[in-house]
Amino acid sequence: MAAEKLRDLSQPIDVSLLDATVAAFYGTGSKEERAAADHILRDLQNNPDMWLQVVHILSSTQSLNTKFFALQVLEGVIKYRWNALPVEQRDGMKNYISEVIVKLSSDEASLRRERLYISKLNIILVQILKHEWPARWRSFIPDLVAAAKTSETICENCMAILKLLSEEVFDFSRGEMTQQKIKELKQSLNSEFQLIHELCMYVLSVSQRTELIRATLATLHAFLSWIPLGYIFESTLLETLLKFFPVPAYRNLTLQCLTEVAALTFGDFYNDQYVKMYTIFMVQLQNVLPPNTSIPEAYANGSNEEQAFIQNLALFFTSFFKSHIRVLESSQESINALLLGLEYLINISYVDDTEVFKVCLDYWNSLVLELFEQTHHNLDNPAMTANMMGLQMPLLSGMADGLGAQLVQRRQLYSGPMSKLRLLMISRMAKPEEVLIVEDENGNIVRETMKDNDVLVQYKIMRETLIYLSHLDHDDTEKQMLKKLSKQLNGEDWSWNNLNTLCWAIGSISGSMVEEQENRFLVMVIRDLLNLCEITKGKDNKAVIASNIMYVVGQYPRFLRAHWKFLKTVVNKLFEFMHETHPGVQDMACDTFLKIVQKCKRKFVVVQVGENEPFVSELLTTLPTTIADLEPHQIHTFYESVAQMIQAEPDPQKRDEYVQRLMELPNQRWTEIIGQARQSVDYLKDPDVIRGVLNILQTNTSAASSLGTYFLPQISRIFLDMLNVYRMYSELISTSIAQGGPFASRTSIVKLLRSVKRETLKLIETFLDKAEDQPHIGKQFVPPMMDPVLGDYARNVPDARESEVLSLFATIINKYKGAMIEDVPRIFEAVFSCTLEMITKNFEDYPEHRLKFFSLLRAIATHCFPALIRLSSEQLKLVMDSIIWAFRHTERNIAETGLNLLLEMLKNFQVSEFANQFYRTYYLTIEQEIFAVLTDTFHKPGFKLHVLVLQHLFCLVESGMLTEPLWDASTVPYPYPNNAAFVREYTIKLLSTSFPNMTSAEVTQFVSGLFESTNDLPTFKNHIRDFLVQSKEFSAQDNKDLYAEEAAAQREREQQRMRSIPGLIAPNEIQDEMVDS
Repeated sequence: MAAEKLRDLSQPIDVSLLDATVAAFYGTGSKEERAAADHILRDLQNNPDMWLQVVHILSSTQSLNTKFFALQVLEGVIKYRWNALPVEQRDGMKNYISEVIVKLSSDEASLRRERLYISKLNIILVQILKHEWPARWRSFIPDLVAAAKTSETICENCMAILKLLSEEVFDFSRGEMTQQKIKELKQSLNSEFQLIHELCMYVLSVSQRTELIRATLATLHAFLSWIPLGYIFESTLLETLLKFFPVPAYRNLTLQCLTEVAALTFGDFYNDQYVKMYTIFMVQLQNVLPPNTSIPEAYANGSNEEQAFIQNLALFFTSFFKSHIRVLESSQESINALLLGLEYLINISYVDDTEVFKVCLDYWNSLVLELFEQTHHNLDNPAMTANMMGLQMPLLSGMADGLGAQLVQRRQLYSGPMSKLRLLMISRMAKPEEVLIVEDENGNIVRETMKDNDVLVQYKIMRETLIYLSHLDHDDTEKQMLKKLSKQLNGEDWSWNNLNTLCWAIGSISGSMVEEQENRFLVMVIRDLLNLCEITKGKDNKAVIASNIMYVVGQYPRFLRAHWKFLKTVVNKLFEFMHETHPGVQDMACDTFLKIVQKCKRKFVVVQVGENEPFVSELLTTLPTTIADLEPHQIHTFYESVAQMIQAEPDPQKRDEYVQRLMELPNQRWTEIIGQARQSVDYLKDPDVIRGVLNILQTNTSAASSLGTYFLPQISRIFLDMLNVYRMYSELISTSIAQGGPFASRTSIVKLLRSVKRETLKLIETFLDKAEDQPHIGKQFVPPMMDPVLGDYARNVPDARESEVLSLFATIINKYKGAMIEDVPRIFEAVFSCTLEMITKNFEDYPEHRLKFFSLLRAIATHCFPALIRLSSEQLKLVMDSIIWAFRHTERNIAETGLNLLLEMLKNFQVSEFANQFYRTYYLTIEQEIFAVLTDTFHKPGFKLHVLVLQHLFCLVESGMLTEPLWDASTVPYPYPNNAAFVREYTIKLLSTSFPNMTSAEVTQFVSGLFESTNDLPTFKNHIRDFLVQSKEFSAQDNKDLYAEEAAAQREREQQRMRSIPGLIAPNEIQDEMVDS
């Protein structure tokens, strides 16, 4: 192939041949041609001398694709090798790129024609600037501004370059450049901004070219968030922007600039300018978009530009109010403009567009939070409280009095908009997670198939906003909700959507009212909803109402606990819904039943006034009819719920009797199956019987998860038979796989048999996990399982091994801890090497076994560490290799389990008598492997743990706890003074060979920094973050995982704040033994 000649870079490259190769790569030729071209282009790209041909290629070719290929080669050099190039090569390249840009942008025709190519050249120029400017290219900004003044088209492109530069330095720099470099570039831009400012103002005042003005506004928009404030407020910039605002061609760009200014916060110095800017803006806005316009309608029928305008308007108002709403509260004139702005924003909030609504919702949430917190915090002060209630307390100073009056005034000022906001929230409420019944795109009511995460996030914010609104004025909230509900009843406002959003809103404010008001409110709501259910005809309508009744009652456990009559009515209504075959209704009825029982369980086991027996007893009598129409998975939820009630019965005798009555149906079937099997084992091979066994086990697991220790008599009853069935099914599976080969494991019968084995293991694990820590339970259940379960695992072919065996034994060790030490060798022998063989062939097969295997190892390392010390050195090596194997995984959970396990092992060995021996064998391997995953960009989520392991290793050698040398004296002639010196040198060597693009000074400085900050984790961590950026491995990527820990701490603080406000954590989510006696 002629193109092979391209590989020879000793003479200028044949550009027409290169064009043909690039064309073949992008062309429609055969697959082989494309592959061959791709191969050659990759080789060229990887050739370190290729970049020297770039100028020659760019000046000779006409093909845009070839130009882009050449620029790609150049970009790689600039990113990774620029500073290593000789000065004359760097200067030559930057002058060449600058000249081409100026030449192409000097007249209108070529600027439009070569738009794509120029954009790419601009990007290359900015990449060079990040290295060269300010130190080696001081005159860059003056040069640029001078060039811009020579022609309007050059000026337009200079604006594009400035915009790119601003974005690179201020928006995309985190993780791209070191902290020091970012700081230096920001200072340069700030100090040279005057020239840029003059240029922009000059263009805006004299130019008539629409494109140039738009480019200038776009550049200003990029600069406004960081330029020195004087350039904004002490120049004519704001007047100029407001002058451009009414002109349709510039409306959106100007609005974006004004939004940037609105978002600045820096004290009160320019308050007057802000009021002035806002007032003039509002006058102009009323001409552009009259206040009586129906904005949702205008948006629905508008062009793209008009829709963008409404979106930008939302951003302007929300940014302005977030930072400066207080300034507008100062005079009557500005208050009127403020209220008008809020009115606009409420209208925009009705626009049917998720993005627009998110912007508005985000602001409403912060405004109501601020209004609420002001009154909420000040209510801790008795004088305030008295004041809010209208009482006068003469003994207190006037200060509190004045502040109270101010707060009352502020709440009154906003009471109008807040009332409209309540209506908005109620009519646009998002769907909560518990609701399973939805309307599909054809207008049918169906069961939801997929959870929509965006809707759940939106629900969370709306719920929070509505709770604050409810706290600000409970009466108005109640009035608006009941008014909307009455319109549903009289049919004036009836629709599925209106009823849904209303009920979701009612459910979401649970816990925010005082009990007395909540009781009064709910009696009316539940009564009305039950009436609505009676009077409305049509299956779909009934399903919607049913779903809403279930959602609302599930949200108010406090009310149900206080009103037995209502609780009983509601539960009986749920039993009614359990016979309703409309999709989703039965599921929701079973879920709601479980939710209510969890919060009111004691109510069902005491005899209520006017009744002869506890509700649970009555329920157990009618249980067969209640569950007659339910699917198996719904029956399991039902059993879990009833078991919750029984668990609340304090009298052991009654409790055992209830458990026996609850399990009567499954036990009858079990006895029948086992009886038949005793006569003929083949009975157990019938698929329907296997399904029956599976169903019985699942029912038992559901009951066990609620009953815990109280499930003991029931599990003892079936345990040994169950292990026999397990053993028999296991042998059946092995025979099938042995005879039918690997495909047999995918047949339906084998899958079914394996489900029974898994469910057996799950049942035992659930029971042992939930049962109280009573050693005799462990003694009763663990020994009989050793052979049927552990022995079976070892004997089986890999495809027939159940990963649940591993999690079951992890649960047992976590539960019975040190008591299991004697059994560890047995467990180790049965599962260790045979599982390792399965999971170390690659990173993909047997994903379930991987995670559970490492969880089991971690349980052993945590609770039975002495058992690990007793392992032979070969076995210990296996353990260590498997841990390294684990944290090399790109699968996050496995890598995390491996790292946590490694930390446990390191800490345990550090204090054991084998510390020297262990670390001498594994120290360097661990350090090398951790650096490998830390720097390869595939393992970012493990960053926090990588740092902890390295910190442990460095602290260990610094502390001198290791008394023997880590190096091998026979191969290292030079004796080091101590381990710290050896590790320091080893680390420098390791990193220098891994990152040849870093100078030895940089590496040495990094390693010294690590040793200096071993005892200060935050510094140690930042040090590593900077190193990752410098090593260039982490430059152009999403690096949020490196900051995950800080984000988690922030979430914890938020959780604490929420706990302090009634209603913010929904009553059915509060983990308490609700006082329901």
